[in-house]
Amino acid sequence: MDAAAARPRSGTARRKGWGRLLLRVSILVLAFVAMVGFSVVLAKVTLTPSPASEDLVKSNLHPGRSLRQYAEDYTFLAACKQAGGNLVLGMPFGILLPILVPRRLRMLRMFVLTVGVIVLVELVQGAIVRGRAFDVDDVILNTAGALLAYLFVGRRLSHRYHVLAEDPEPAPEDRPEPAPRTKAASRAKAKPRTKTAPGTRTAPRPKAATARTGRSASAWSRLRHGVRRKAARGRSRKR
Repeated sequence: MDAAAARPRSGTARRKGWGRLLLRVSILVLAFVAMVGFSVVLAKVTLTPSPASEDLVKSNLHPGRSLRQYAEDYTFLAACKQAGGNLVLGMPFGILLPILVPRRLRMLRMFVLTVGVIVLVELVQGAIVRGRAFDVDDVILNTAGALLAYLFVGRRLSHRYHVLAEDPEPAPEDRPEPAPRTKAASRAKAKPRTKTAPGTRTAPRPKAATARTGRSASAWSRLRHGVRRKAARGRSRKR
């Protein structure tokens, strides 16, 4: 009967294991496809030549120079569009990379990969693409967008995925059952009773509470019963 009951439980555990594996593979493939699509969009946005701005764009190796230019020379909407676009362009790194990299030190791995990819893109822009130049402020903004996306979204998503990817706990039927207790062991654990010599008085035990609560009497009730017993003894001696 036990073997017949264990078979359906083992089959359920196997189905759950296959379901977890299928879900893990689906999430991993979806994250990889999204990362590839984002890479295509990133290449199209950053590596497309812009001959019209060839004379206007210059390389920037000083952090903050482009940001000051946005604040001084651009309108408010144009500055928000330029800076916000760079922030948004780095957010997919903070959402997708934590799922694809190992769980240990995933924030550090995501940060290093993001900086490496963005620096490589900026170098290609400055060396090959017409009308575009290397800008260190773009690296800072893209990295800041990746960190913000990781803190608000990517950390939770990657945590749930990596917890799901861990091996599930063993099924109840696979766990070792505790050994049955023998009569000798139960007798050994039982508290031995001490015999008292005839004529000796034992210390009175405090009265237990009712069987409903199962709690011992309070200190105040014990004191009150002790006073009553002393009064009864004094009355019996006077008689």
